[in-house]
Amino acid sequence: MARLPRYVIPGQPQHIIQRGNNRQVIFAAEADYQFFRDALVEATIKHGLQIHAYVWMTNHIHLLATPQFENSISKVFQSVGRKYVQYFNYTYKRSGTLWEGRYRATVVDSEQYLLKVMRYIELNPVRAGMVQYPADYPWSSYAYHAQGATGLNFDWLQPHNEYQRLGRDATERQLGYQDLFHAEMASADLAQIRDCSHKGWVLGSVEFKNAIALLCQRQVTSKGLGRPKNENNRV
Repeated sequence: MARLPRYVIPGQPQHIIQRGNNRQVIFAAEADYQFFRDALVEATIKHGLQIHAYVWMTNHIHLLATPQFENSISKVFQSVGRKYVQYFNYTYKRSGTLWEGRYRATVVDSEQYLLKVMRYIELNPVRAGMVQYPADYPWSSYAYHAQGATGLNFDWLQPHNEYQRLGRDATERQLGYQDLFHAEMASADLAQIRDCSHKGWVLGSVEFKNAIALLCQRQVTSKGLGRPKNENNRV
């Protein structure tokens, strides 16, 4: 069955996931993360993609990003994918594909779900049992949002308006963001984010989904949820 085209709406954030082929490692050393970061930053500037949050796990990545143009996301992933695979294959004396097919992307309702998706992304290392606290993981945007960290891993991030509304100044916003992590994410939110991210459905309120459906002239959500799929190892 032919794959449906992705929803790409300039100015509307998307949750984007790219996995290693057969869950294989895509980052084996710190230098790999750094090379990927530099390639990504270069591509986002060139193709107009604003990144608000990220986490790079050993075998997959998550981004929360807003495209400025219809082809911003696809151009970025084409550029980064090609450059990084060449680097990775040369470094580790391997050949062949590195990625698990196409990246997955879902349109996110900023007002209702953007901060939830940010938490979901930055809590990945905690859910995976890699660290106890999100601040302990070096390759995510948590330290930027919650602690005001600066440097090569953060200076290219572009805070979304929903994050900016957490406070009147940087300190107030960071404290407000930390407060969001004091309680566990609701299981219903986790399930909905995972389901929409896996299937490419729109993540948002009924009104938001109806608006996107009207704009795109096609179905934007499942007609009914069946029995949940096994989500083991899906973080």
